[in-house]
Amino acid sequence: MARHDIKLILSDIDGTMLPYGQAVVSERTRRAFHAAMDAGIHVGPASGRGISHVAPAFAGDEACVATALGTNGMQVYLDGKLIHEERLPLAALEEVLRVVRARSEAGAIVFDDEGLPHLIDGSREELAKTFPKYAEEAIQADGLPDKPPVKLNVFVSGGLEATREVMEELQREVDALDFNLPMPGFINLTPPGYSKASGIDVLCEALGIGLDQVVVFGDGGNDVEMLAHTPNGVAVEGSAPDAAAAARWHIGRCEDEAVAAAIEALAAGEWPFA
Repeated sequence: MARHDIKLILSDIDGTMLPYGQAVVSERTRRAFHAAMDAGIHVGPASGRGISHVAPAFAGDEACVATALGTNGMQVYLDGKLIHEERLPLAALEEVLRVVRARSEAGAIVFDDEGLPHLIDGSREELAKTFPKYAEEAIQADGLPDKPPVKLNVFVSGGLEATREVMEELQREVDALDFNLPMPGFINLTPPGYSKASGIDVLCEALGIGLDQVVVFGDGGNDVEMLAHTPNGVAVEGSAPDAAAAARWHIGRCEDEAVAAAIEALAAGEWPFA
């Protein structure tokens, strides 16, 4: 395979393509996605966000999110169709809430099938410090839904070390789930062994391609498995240390549209990594 024989490009959103504090990726990034699609490459986001919160980051450009990994690979979309979905077991989530409710600095939100967040523990004010949009949209709720959800997040005030402390307690107390830390103040939950990496495998099987035909971009703790899983994992400058260590290639800053520049090159049949 020639180095430029790439058939699938996936990129994390927050901190990789989208600078923190901004709501929509740049026009250049969206143009780069379309250039890749025009070149016959499937391209899309691989995000911890639920799919309903992915499209707004692309200014509603549905073509840019037709192929996507949502909720850390628990939702897999190909050409606009949901081809795989995982859900979180309610019994394990009850154990998560037991840990969270014992800690004043932690809370939890669960997402319904329409992607709306429900605040089931903690305060809206503390949630706003980590994810203002979720705090604005959140519906106050008494507890878990009757149906196993796709997405639940624990949020923590007090910064990175406090978030790690809560995550480590969850890892000790809840065997039926895996946990990762995409950014300070936020903890992702997935079924054991499930991640963006396993979502990539679903897409590769559906497309009939190998991992050597995939390029992925990331920056955070929930990108580590994905970056390590593919021969062409790419970390942006300023990535979390474990994400940077997992990547084979390293590029410039998210704020300088380094991912867009790399995708433009790949769409043109060039190899932008060295």
